[in-house]
Amino acid sequence: MKKLLLLCLLALGLSLPEAVAQNNRRHDTNYNGWFMYFGTHKLSDRWGLHTEFQLRRYKVLTEPQQFMPRVALVYNLSDRASVAGGYAYVHTYPYGDNPAADDFPEHRIYQQLQLKDQQGIFGLVHRFRLEQRWVKFAGADQYTYLNRVRYQFRANIPLQGTTLDDKEFYLGLYDEVFVNFGPNVTNNIFDQNRAYAAVGYRFHPDASLEVGYLHQHVAQRNGVWFENNHTLQVGLTYNLDFRKKTTTAQ
Repeated sequence: MKKLLLLCLLALGLSLPEAVAQNNRRHDTNYNGWFMYFGTHKLSDRWGLHTEFQLRRYKVLTEPQQFMPRVALVYNLSDRASVAGGYAYVHTYPYGDNPAADDFPEHRIYQQLQLKDQQGIFGLVHRFRLEQRWVKFAGADQYTYLNRVRYQFRANIPLQGTTLDDKEFYLGLYDEVFVNFGPNVTNNIFDQNRAYAAVGYRFHPDASLEVGYLHQHVAQRNGVWFENNHTLQVGLTYNLDFRKKTTTAQ
């Protein structure tokens, strides 16, 4: 009986900090708009250049949230697999119920593996990304170094027939989880999760437009504030081909 009582007291003691942490959590709901351009341009049969720009707005349109240009060199291992390495600059502005004291910059380099597959009508993409980040948080004199790993699983589903062809609509779905690791991780190993659904239109193999909804769940570094961000996403993809064209004599 004494052992049972001790076990109950131990379990209660272990559960109290978690219960207190849960009670101390604060939730911030925001409505944002992300407007994006993506392009992966062919330099040769194997090599490509990825370019990207994202303009992120708080209150959908009226106030700044972030802007981010990104560039990467891409190497195609096969038709279904590629690796990439690149750089992104992220500038974040104060927003929400627990805003940063001021806007702040981030420099980021990353490495990526992307795998494609086709299962019936489903076009599937697995994206693994490793990031090294240097963030100068608001009020700080120096940059803080952070590591993060991301995994995205995406599916494209044609809405007109069993294959996705030019001048047709499709459904785009993905979920992406972000996890912090290494030095300078504070209260959260979990960083954020993004769940996305959109309707897209494919103009031709190198151009498409998507309009959709993103739910972004973010754990702030203080371990107290958690964001639930409802986001309108508009994304344009346009790829260019810079390979030299060969012509045959007539």
